[in-house]
Amino acid sequence: MRSLSIASTGMLAQQLNVEVISNNIANMNTTGHKRQRAEFQDMLYQNLRRMGSQSSDNGNLVPVGIQIGTGVKAAAVYRITEQGNLTSTANAYDIAIQGRGFFRVLLPSGEDAYTRAGSFQVNEQGQIVTPDGYIVQPSITIPQDATSVSINTSGQVEAKIAGQVTPQVVGQFDLATFYNEAGLDAQGGNLFLETAASGAPVIGIPGQTGVGTILQGFLETSNVNAVTEITSLITAQRAYEMNSKVISASDEMLQTMTSLR
Repeated sequence: MRSLSIASTGMLAQQLNVEVISNNIANMNTTGHKRQRAEFQDMLYQNLRRMGSQSSDNGNLVPVGIQIGTGVKAAAVYRITEQGNLTSTANAYDIAIQGRGFFRVLLPSGEDAYTRAGSFQVNEQGQIVTPDGYIVQPSITIPQDATSVSINTSGQVEAKIAGQVTPQVVGQFDLATFYNEAGLDAQGGNLFLETAASGAPVIGIPGQTGVGTILQGFLETSNVNAVTEITSLITAQRAYEMNSKVISASDEMLQTMTSLR
């Protein structure tokens, strides 16, 4: 009764699908979040009669044969990196990336992490940091007597100093791009780490070829679409129910077999 094990793989696959969808919905309001999609593959097939085999001594070939599938398996949980909407905040340290690229963040371990969430703040030393206090790279320090801060689309940071007419350039944001952004390792806290699958980061100035631009006073919202996710959730739920019914039907068939005398 192969249908029992086949249907069980279907239930496990849809369980994973619902878990991915639930994470998307939970992060609908997470700054810079990129939704994920579960992808599946069929499992190995059992050949009860192999196509192309000889069916007689005259050399006649079996045109189709008999192959029975053994179920489904998870192949990947793919991160969709399309641009989220940009929302205005009027906060000088809220920065959105329009296009490709990630901000670089220095972790306590000394390695670089990457993020699209530009909800930055200033620490006690005037350095631009993440909400967790991690310093944005390259380090930019805002003077204590600065009355205003402006950041242009190329990432250049200028501070207006009290008593001075000309703004002072205090730093420059850069952005990291990857050949395979979906291959980054998500760490939580809106942070990603480089992996062999993502490739090494390519550091560039915002606005250069292949690198996005920066918008001050904006944040990139999650790219999760509520209607799409709810539709996918209903589809996954129905698929789970159908696989469970296959198990119930297979169980009834086994009961019929065991009751024979």
